Amino acid sequence: MKIAVAGKGGVGKTLVAAGLAWSLARRGFRTIAVDADPTPNLGISLGLTVKEASSIIPISENAALIEAKTRTGFPGVYSLTFSVDDIIRDYAVPTPSGAQLLVMGTVKSMGSGCSCAANTVLRTLIRHLVVDREEALVLDMEAGLEHLGRGTAEGVDVMLVVTDANAKSIGTARIITRMAAESGVPNVFLAGNRIGSNDEMRIVTAFARETESRLMGTIPYDPAVMKAGITAEPVMALEGTPAMNAIERITESLMTGSDLHGKTEKSPGGRK
Repeated sequence: MKIAVAGKGGVGKTLVAAGLAWSLARRGFRTIAVDADPTPNLGISLGLTVKEASSIIPISENAALIEAKTRTGFPGVYSLTFSVDDIIRDYAVPTPSGAQLLVMGTVKSMGSGCSCAANTVLRTLIRHLVVDREEALVLDMEAGLEHLGRGTAEGVDVMLVVTDANAKSIGTARIITRMAAESGVPNVFLAGNRIGSNDEMRIVTAFARETESRLMGTIPYDPAVMKAGITAEPVMALEGTPAMNAIERITESLMTGSDLHGKTEKSPGGRK
């Protein structure tokens, strides 16, 4: 299963992505978690220390790697054909969650010259992970879908759009939902996060009806999540909490073939 998790910054999508990756890994699936957010912190949620997570150089900022993959020997001309299996082998970081972590980063072109080569490597790597490999994949995406070309988006099984009841979060979720559908993602689902009242539940439920999107589950407001954010505790420390129990239920729903709008999902990734 290939799951892209998106939403407005601060809405809790990294918690959801980490919880999904841990849930899949503990069920015995080889799992790769990809941090494609502009401010990567998925590693901490998967159990890396702050020091370990901060020492990871995002693929987009690894100048030597980008140069080795795309150089042609001609100024201003870069290769579009190269292998990326070795990037996964050499740069995927094992985490205590059981999932491997790849930190993509984002392409920063302003003030740094042409970003074409870095962008090509990122898109090729994402496409390879989505289309060619058999591991379970969880992508913690930025708010937009810049990392996904149309062919890649069509290879993603699910776009899980995370939102709370905040009007700005709902607005971003509406845009992402439309973009994902237009990009060819076969299943665009919603997950409500930090739901603390009946009114908030009604808002998220109404949004799901408005966009004709399936609400795969809601995650309650949970003080344990807030505490874990302060102390940099991983999702494993949240086992048994209301929030993590809700993410476990969402994982189960995503793994059930009948819950993919008729799409039979025989295996969400390669078993260990």
